[in-house]
Amino acid sequence: MSVVVEQYARAHVVTDSPEAQDTVPVLFRYDPDDAQPAAVHVDLPGSQEWTFSRDLLERGLRTPTGTGDVRIWPLGRVQAVMELHSAQGVAVMQFDSKTLIRFLRRTYMATPVRG
Repeated sequence: MSVVVEQYARAHVVTDSPEAQDTVPVLFRYDPDDAQPAAVHVDLPGSQEWTFSRDLLERGLRTPTGTGDVRIWPLGRVQAVMELHSAQGVAVMQFDSKTLIRFLRRTYMATPVRG
Protein backbone atom coordinates (compact mmCIF):
# COMPACT_ATOMS: atom_id res chain seq x y z
CA MET A 1 0.00 0.00 0.00
CA SER A 2 1.47 3.33 -1.10
CA VAL A 3 1.12 6.68 0.60
CA VAL A 4 -0.52 9.55 -1.30
CA VAL A 5 1.50 12.75 -0.93
CA GLU A 6 -0.43 16.01 -0.56
CA GLN A 7 0.97 19.50 -0.12
CA TYR A 8 -1.09 22.64 0.26
CA ALA A 9 0.36 25.86 -1.11
CA ARG A 10 -0.66 29.47 -1.50
CA ALA A 11 -0.39 30.78 -5.03
CA HIS A 12 -0.16 34.43 -5.92
CA VAL A 13 -2.39 34.93 -8.94
CA VAL A 14 -0.83 37.14 -11.61
CA THR A 15 -3.64 39.08 -13.28
CA ASP A 16 -4.68 42.51 -14.42
CA SER A 17 -8.29 41.94 -13.36
CA PRO A 18 -9.33 44.03 -10.32
CA GLU A 19 -11.91 41.36 -9.31
CA ALA A 20 -9.42 38.50 -9.08
CA GLN A 21 -8.17 37.17 -5.76
CA ASP A 22 -4.58 37.98 -4.89
CA THR A 23 -3.79 34.52 -3.49
CA VAL A 24 -5.57 31.19 -3.77
CA PRO A 25 -5.14 27.83 -2.04
CA VAL A 26 -3.74 25.10 -4.26
CA LEU A 27 -3.38 21.39 -3.51
CA PHE A 28 -0.50 19.42 -5.02
CA ARG A 29 -1.13 15.67 -4.98
CA TYR A 30 0.96 12.65 -5.95
CA ASP A 31 -0.29 9.07 -5.85
CA PRO A 32 2.38 6.42 -6.48
CA ASP A 33 -0.37 4.00 -7.55
CA ASP A 34 -1.83 6.41 -10.12
CA ALA A 35 -2.50 5.08 -13.61
CA GLN A 36 -0.11 7.74 -14.96
CA PRO A 37 3.29 6.96 -13.41
CA ALA A 38 4.99 9.94 -11.71
CA ALA A 39 2.02 12.24 -12.34
CA VAL A 40 1.48 15.37 -10.26
CA HIS A 41 -2.08 16.61 -9.79
CA VAL A 42 -2.70 20.28 -9.09
CA ASP A 43 -6.14 21.11 -7.72
CA LEU A 44 -7.17 24.74 -8.15
CA PRO A 45 -10.19 26.52 -6.67
CA GLY A 46 -13.36 25.92 -8.65
CA SER A 47 -12.64 22.17 -8.95
CA GLN A 48 -10.12 22.60 -11.76
CA GLU A 49 -7.47 19.89 -11.84
CA TRP A 50 -4.29 19.79 -13.87
CA THR A 51 -2.12 16.71 -14.29
CA PHE A 52 1.45 16.67 -15.55
CA SER A 53 4.70 14.82 -14.94
CA ARG A 54 6.71 15.14 -11.76
CA ASP A 55 9.75 15.64 -14.00
CA LEU A 56 8.15 18.74 -15.56
CA LEU A 57 7.70 20.31 -12.14
CA GLU A 58 11.27 19.52 -11.13
CA ARG A 59 12.80 20.85 -14.36
CA GLY A 60 10.66 23.98 -14.17
CA LEU A 61 12.23 24.92 -10.85
CA ARG A 62 15.63 25.12 -12.57
CA THR A 63 14.92 26.32 -16.11
CA PRO A 64 11.93 27.39 -18.22
CA THR A 65 10.12 24.29 -19.43
CA GLY A 66 6.73 23.21 -20.60
CA THR A 67 4.68 20.62 -22.35
CA GLY A 68 1.20 20.94 -23.77
CA ASP A 69 -0.82 23.43 -21.76
CA VAL A 70 1.57 23.65 -18.78
CA ARG A 71 4.61 25.93 -18.51
CA ILE A 72 6.82 26.32 -15.42
CA TRP A 73 9.87 28.49 -14.86
CA PRO A 74 11.96 29.85 -11.99
CA LEU A 75 11.48 33.46 -10.95
CA GLY A 76 14.66 34.46 -9.22
CA ARG A 77 15.97 32.14 -6.55
CA VAL A 78 12.93 31.79 -4.32
CA GLN A 79 9.86 31.68 -6.55
CA ALA A 80 8.49 29.72 -9.48
CA VAL A 81 5.79 30.57 -12.00
CA MET A 82 3.21 28.12 -13.31
CA GLU A 83 1.23 28.98 -16.43
CA LEU A 84 -1.82 26.85 -17.28
CA HIS A 85 -3.63 27.18 -20.62
CA SER A 86 -7.25 26.10 -21.09
CA ALA A 87 -10.25 26.92 -23.27
CA GLN A 88 -11.30 29.43 -20.58
CA GLY A 89 -8.00 31.32 -20.78
CA VAL A 90 -4.61 31.37 -19.12
CA ALA A 91 -3.91 31.13 -15.38
CA VAL A 92 -0.55 32.41 -14.17
CA MET A 93 0.49 31.76 -10.57
CA GLN A 94 3.60 32.34 -8.49
CA PHE A 95 4.67 29.90 -5.79
CA ASP A 96 7.43 29.84 -3.20
CA SER A 97 9.96 27.40 -4.63
CA LYS A 98 10.66 25.88 -1.23
CA THR A 99 7.05 24.65 -1.01
CA LEU A 100 7.35 22.93 -4.39
CA ILE A 101 10.76 21.47 -3.51
CA ARG A 102 9.37 20.09 -0.25
CA PHE A 103 6.51 18.48 -2.17
CA LEU A 104 8.91 16.93 -4.71
CA ARG A 105 11.13 15.52 -1.96
CA ARG A 106 8.13 13.87 -0.35
CA THR A 107 7.11 12.32 -3.70
CA TYR A 108 10.60 10.88 -4.17
CA MET A 109 10.44 9.35 -0.71
CA ALA A 110 7.13 7.71 -1.73
CA THR A 111 8.44 6.55 -5.14
CA PRO A 112 12.09 6.96 -6.16
CA VAL A 113 13.06 7.72 -9.74
CA ARG A 114 13.34 4.58 -11.81
CA GLY A 115 16.36 4.46 -14.03
